[in-house]
Amino acid sequence: MDPPGDPADAGAAELAAVAARYARRPGDDDRYDPLRPEVMAARQERQRVLAALLRRHLRGRPLLHGLDVLEIGCGRGDNLLELATLGFDPARLAGNELLPERIAAARARLPAAIALWPGDACALPLADASVDLVLQYTVFSSLLDAAFRRRLAGQLWRWLRPGGAVLWYDFTWNNPANPDVRGVPMAELRRLFPGASIDARRVTLAPPLARAAARLSPSAPRWLNALPWLRSHRLCWIAKPSDLPR
Repeated sequence: MDPPGDPADAGAAELAAVAARYARRPGDDDRYDPLRPEVMAARQERQRVLAALLRRHLRGRPLLHGLDVLEIGCGRGDNLLELATLGFDPARLAGNELLPERIAAARARLPAAIALWPGDACALPLADASVDLVLQYTVFSSLLDAAFRRRLAGQLWRWLRPGGAVLWYDFTWNNPANPDVRGVPMAELRRLFPGASIDARRVTLAPPLARAAARLSPSAPRWLNALPWLRSHRLCWIAKPSDLPR
């Protein structure tokens, strides 16, 4: 049962807690350096699976450059840059980011045509049924408040046009070494989006294991990633039915 109180106050408290959790992370942490072999392998795998999902689910739909896309928690803009290189129209891409230093970095990197909005994703000036795709990459695992997770999932769903989808990439497991994140198993994902059809793919060798393997050999993470039960994330296409009224 959710705790009593004002949902807006509870949401503000969770967002403040998220900012505090990120502030605790080391500023010079190089674990996500894109030149590290295990980071590069994970990114390339995710790109291949993303391309497969786009090919499968966008058959008969407008070309990529005709789709309106929003990313919540866009960080420094890596994923938006990737979408632009895949053929999405920068003028139809938008990003939201809670942390001011990250959105400033994204603005410095991204084409000016990509709109960026700071702050709480739930407060964005977007109409219902106004976007075709919403991306969330490791945002929900950073939200430890179950009620706020449900509130944000409901907002993403309202923004989607019928036939649109949430592109979801996130942890499925808890990390016992990191109390600031909590995995989202499939059972919870189905509860967050009860009206959706979900195409889920297991991806990404568990990062602590990938880092350890890379110290032995740059190719070791690729070999271990062949074992699905060692993959810690899911990349999902969470589709909104196309026959819903707008």
